[in-house]
Amino acid sequence: MAPPPTYSVIVPTYNERENVPILAALLAEALESPRERGGAGLAPADWELVVVDDASPDGTAATVRALARCFPPGQIVLAERPSKLGLGSAYRHGLAHAKGTWVALMDADLSHPPRDLPRMIAEARARGADVVAGTRYGGGGGGGGVAGWDLRRKLTSRGANVLASALLGTSRVGDLTGAYRLYRRPLLEALLAQVASTGYAFQMEAAARCEHTPGLVIAEVPIVFVDRLYGCSKLGSAEIWLFLRGLLRLLVTL
Repeated sequence: MAPPPTYSVIVPTYNERENVPILAALLAEALESPRERGGAGLAPADWELVVVDDASPDGTAATVRALARCFPPGQIVLAERPSKLGLGSAYRHGLAHAKGTWVALMDADLSHPPRDLPRMIAEARARGADVVAGTRYGGGGGGGGVAGWDLRRKLTSRGANVLASALLGTSRVGDLTGAYRLYRRPLLEALLAQVASTGYAFQMEAAARCEHTPGLVIAEVPIVFVDRLYGCSKLGSAEIWLFLRGLLRLLVTL
């Protein structure tokens, strides 16, 4: 029996049929290219992509099944769910199907550049980190940012991070609401057992709990977040309300 992959990439999806094949191809290029060309230098057997699909009506699951036939056996894993059940539970479901000792969480809409994942892996090795966050707001000497957002959305995102950081007293994670992170598997397992927030507040609570865990090594790599090309954003007023409610709850319980 072949040894399990070292790295698992978990990607929750809902109506991402156009994006998943591009994401898989870009991940393969980034992770399998030699290190001297900016890749991670991994063999195909060293990584897997776990797609957690929430019964997408656009046929995302069927696309993933077809995609899996174009990759080595077992490299593309489809973990289906019957409906939209929340971001945190999607990660739990994905982790149950993942085999890696390191687990990357990222979005399916290409807003998190796969080319940055080798830098996150290298930073984890160099720093002996337990978690590496891809940050839009500083980190690793700066250089992060967003592209394709209007001023209102930029201010909303930046304001949410500043507000959460000030109220929760965090300083080691510059992008509390960012969803692009690389975790040691035991740490992610522990966080998934503790985090009660749902939706986009999940990321904030996970980061805050990392900050409040003594001895945990946290690293950051600056990324440029790019707005999606295909499909519609899932961020709406309901998610903003969940973020605010999660922030208030953390002020009391953390």
